[in-house]
Amino acid sequence: MENVRLIAPAIHCDGCAASIKRSLGKLAGVGSVEVRVDERSVSVAYDPALVSPDSIKARLELAGFPAQDA
Repeated sequence: MENVRLIAPAIHCDGCAASIKRSLGKLAGVGSVEVRVDERSVSVAYDPALVSPDSIKARLELAGFPAQDA
């Protein structure tokens, strides 16, 4: 597993965190998702053979949380 940390400025509450976890949890290869509302950050453990950081960012954008590298 590899890790990526992203900043998503649209995160503002626990509801946002739950939505992000649900959305990213549907991606094959995502092992775990940690959302820090106070930092507006998302940390994802993923299998690089199954999913890429760009795919993770694209899924976040579709969920309404555009993100960039931390």
